[in-house]
Amino acid sequence: MRRIWIYGLVAVVAIGAGVAFLRTRPLSVTVAQPENDVALRIYGLGSVEARVLSRVGFEVGATLTTLSADAGDHVTKGQELATLHPAEQEARVARAHAVLDANAANLAKAAAAVDAARVMLAQRAAANLRQQNLAKQNIASVQRAEETQRDEDVARADLAVAEAEQAVIKAQGEDAAAALRLEQTLLANHRLTAPYDAIVVARHAEVGTVVKAGDTIFTLIDPTTVWIQAYIDEERAGQLALGQPGTIRLRSKPASEFHGNIARIGLESDRVNEERQVWLTCSDCPQPMYLGEQADVRITTGHRDTALMVPEIAISGFDGHLGQVWLVQDGKLGQAELTFGARDDMGRVEVTGGLPDGAEIVTTLPKGASDGRAVRVEDTK
Repeated sequence: MRRIWIYGLVAVVAIGAGVAFLRTRPLSVTVAQPENDVALRIYGLGSVEARVLSRVGFEVGATLTTLSADAGDHVTKGQELATLHPAEQEARVARAHAVLDANAANLAKAAAAVDAARVMLAQRAAANLRQQNLAKQNIASVQRAEETQRDEDVARADLAVAEAEQAVIKAQGEDAAAALRLEQTLLANHRLTAPYDAIVVARHAEVGTVVKAGDTIFTLIDPTTVWIQAYIDEERAGQLALGQPGTIRLRSKPASEFHGNIARIGLESDRVNEERQVWLTCSDCPQPMYLGEQADVRITTGHRDTALMVPEIAISGFDGHLGQVWLVQDGKLGQAELTFGARDDMGRVEVTGGLPDGAEIVTTLPKGASDGRAVRVEDTK
């Protein structure tokens, strides 16, 4: 029994010594190293879109009789895309023409009536003048002079009525002309034309379909306005500026890298996803581009000749500016609060201040780490 107790005590001592050794032996850690020629980039996920996209259709309703374009076609401004059955509207135009012709005839009749009234007024005025002179000389009776004066007044009133009727008919003619122009415009609206040089993205109807005013017949885009719409995390969006260069990878061409620049930054962030929209024009993207295709974007926001970049996962309590990190100083672990600046697209943040002299930042904290624990820095070169 004494021998068993001795062996047990030796085992306990050995285990305790082993545990003590494991707890006090230097831990191996990796630390961040200063880097030269560091590009600061921001990652964003987006898609191919077009700034000028139009869903075009007729301003009137009728039956589609022709369709002259299809998806993928290039069309020029003013080119006919589709037509509607015009018979009903052509009849309205013919009716408006007839109304205008009838008005022209009525206007000519009214003009003749005005001329006749003027002649009659001139005749009655001359006769009245003679009778008034004779009455003054007591050659003609006063009654006769009064009758000729009445006849002149009636002729003058008849002329005024004739001129008024002519004015009414003239106004009716202007109304008829306006009605004709309206009907002709509606007839012209039975023909759908391209509003600009475009590519047909989709055709939404076929010949024989009865369409209503405003129904979409074609979706068009201006090919010169195709760009990349991307979403950037708000935490990183403060570094964005118009004109910054970016690289673009399309999902259909993952092995190729294309280049562009920021053309627009959205003034309103997504309140749910907390992202900001940016749009990049692409200078060397392949043709054709396909709307809605997913694209990865990396925007270069700056450059550092030398920078100390730390993985964001190595920072605790990080608020975008301040955070705690583990340090190695004089061969032992410790903690310090540092200030940070720009970020890159690899999940790293630039250290801008607070790092003690001679200290190095631990990038991956090993198990068993604690304040004051001895460590050994691994050579990562």
